[in-house]
Amino acid sequence: MVFAQAIGSLIRSLADGVIIFDSSHSLLWHDLSERILVNDEAEEVILDLLSNRSVAFTDGEEFLWELNERKILVSIRELPEPEPLLLFCLKCCPLSSKDDKLYCLEKIIETIDEGVMMSNEEGQIVLYNEAQEKMEGLQANEILGKPLWEAYNYNPQYSEHRHVFNTGKPIFSRYRAHSRVAGVPKYVSYSTFPIQRDGKTIGVFSVSTNESKLKNQLYETIELKRSLTRPEEEKTFGKNGTIYTFSDIKGQSTLIKELLKEAQAVSVHNTDTLIVGETGTGKELFAQSMHNHSSRKDKPFVAINCAAIPENLLESTLFGTVKGAYTGATDQIGLFEYAQAGTLFLDEINSMPIALQAKLMRVLQERLVRRVGSNEVTPVRCTVISASNEDPEKLIREDRMRLDLFYRIANTSLIIPPLRDRPDDVLYFIDHFLDYFQGRLGKVVPPLSATLREALLAYQWPGNIRELEHLIQNIVIRVSEDTNEITADHLPSYIKGKLQVGVFQELDHSRRRPLKKMLNQSKKHLIESTLDKTDWNISAAARKLGITRQSLQYHIKKNGLSRT
Repeated sequence: MVFAQAIGSLIRSLADGVIIFDSSHSLLWHDLSERILVNDEAEEVILDLLSNRSVAFTDGEEFLWELNERKILVSIRELPEPEPLLLFCLKCCPLSSKDDKLYCLEKIIETIDEGVMMSNEEGQIVLYNEAQEKMEGLQANEILGKPLWEAYNYNPQYSEHRHVFNTGKPIFSRYRAHSRVAGVPKYVSYSTFPIQRDGKTIGVFSVSTNESKLKNQLYETIELKRSLTRPEEEKTFGKNGTIYTFSDIKGQSTLIKELLKEAQAVSVHNTDTLIVGETGTGKELFAQSMHNHSSRKDKPFVAINCAAIPENLLESTLFGTVKGAYTGATDQIGLFEYAQAGTLFLDEINSMPIALQAKLMRVLQERLVRRVGSNEVTPVRCTVISASNEDPEKLIREDRMRLDLFYRIANTSLIIPPLRDRPDDVLYFIDHFLDYFQGRLGKVVPPLSATLREALLAYQWPGNIRELEHLIQNIVIRVSEDTNEITADHLPSYIKGKLQVGVFQELDHSRRRPLKKMLNQSKKHLIESTLDKTDWNISAAARKLGITRQSLQYHIKKNGLSRT
């Protein structure tokens, strides 16, 4: 017995399992590795089979045994001295068939933490693993077989998988949200690659990284840093061309809090970003804040409004000139060079002429800039943050923005929702600006009347936060300190007309915006019945009610509605 254990241990170091029988074919000793013991019953099955058949084996015999969906090579050796022993040496074989390999690859894809999604030549989703489900909040059984643009609800011309399939070129290190859950975008970091065979692309796959824990830790670190910063140190970024940090971004709505988290996470990646938002939503505030929380914070932040500079000067301003390039031209550095390794902020890029967009596209693609009139190129080291006050999809549809430029400037996209879709923030900013301007102007004013608050809440705010700020500033200046409450009479004339037109037209035009004409109880009933009629399809219900998805989500939460 001792000898059997000794010889067995020696052989076990070279194999995945050893089983030893004595001359009467009774089991003496065994040791099997986890590679062979794939389940609790495996050991008993192996011992029973070999015990019953040990008398039929001879010295030197080998055979391939298929057990628990894997192939095991079994070698038999007889040791006649010093005591008769029959040894079974077991070793797992490499995968020998395409079916085995395919089965294992599918198991690997289903168990890894990285998300994997693959589409075929028709753009249909053919693979979508569990990790991708968790990241994007979607279900594989609901989107498998669907075209990408139907599963993610976007225009086919914006499909990155289609772009990679057609060009055969991969897309590296993107950070973007393709899916939304309850109106909240689900951002993932991913790369997309073509699958090619014999020089022909047959499919495209994306690998996504789960960064939710990292993002949460990053956000907590940023919040801790902000809480420990002394007030007098919060404005120490003047030398780099900025005045704003994330601490200057205010609001209490869920939408703005989620967007703040995403912007803070994106700022770490130093990736070109497109910020989309209406006038007055704070696009440059976000851009400066992202710069100041990135590794570039000690480098320049250079901003230019593309709509404020004439077309014939914009090119030379961005790229620079050399003497003699045209009449009056001098050696002048462009903003791409001036930004060095910092950030170049292109505000209102939607106003850039199409001809110049092609040149900008080339610079961003090659990361090289050539001054006007020069043959020499200079590397572009800065990160580019662009901003548009119009929907890029609309711009592309109207041929006012190149599709290839959109892909370049929007490695990451941040969408700032308008103030009208954030009722919580309307009320928050009313009180915030009242406190701010009272302190700044050294004045104490009464609160707003309930009627005026309701009117301001119903107003559409085309100028967004900037318009609301100017209005509250005007109110604090105009109202006297002995007034009991601020009413519509204290508003400047220009806003009175807008409020009357905006509010009463919305109340009257029930077909266009039926939600606005309902009283509180009727509102709830209308929302509930519309949701039931659309089977709780948020997008469809919002369209019927004439409001945005975000507004509908707000009213669902406010009224405590739930699907029965």
